[in-house]
Amino acid sequence: MSQRAIATFVCSAISLIGASGFARAETIGRYECNIVGTISAEPIGDRSEHSLVSYEFSCFGVAGLLKGAVYSAMHVSEWDGSQGKFLLMGGVHRSTGGFAVTQMSEGTGSVVVKDGKRLSSTSSGKALFKFGSGTLAALSGKTVNFTSKATGRDRFDLEFAD
Repeated sequence: MSQRAIATFVCSAISLIGASGFARAETIGRYECNIVGTISAEPIGDRSEHSLVSYEFSCFGVAGLLKGAVYSAMHVSEWDGSQGKFLLMGGVHRSTGGFAVTQMSEGTGSVVVKDGKRLSSTSSGKALFKFGSGTLAALSGKTVNFTSKATGRDRFDLEFAD
């Protein structure tokens, strides 16, 4: 077989795998979330724009295995200007007939600010389902990726995927 034929075959196979969704991350669930109360942003004081941010949030599952579930969680992160690093984040998923507990790690975030107003924010990282029972038992012990994206004032979407 010529090199051109082998290259064509390999490219075609990769295209078919990508088109079939086999190579894509599979969504476990997606939540629509609201920050509960107020966001606490406290200057650390050692340098300009270095702060500690904390808040509680609550989410409702709108897609995937987590559809209809409620997620109650808390978040603590360290920020240097527009870049953040998660220090503590996780909570409890409650669904009809099931519970799960998530601990997020390796999370980072970024905020775009213009004229002193937050225009957008995103974050991503890894999450470990430390416990799962009932309808969410399949998640127990599973490490997944998470992403979030601001959708409005004190609102964001949160997605868990393989």
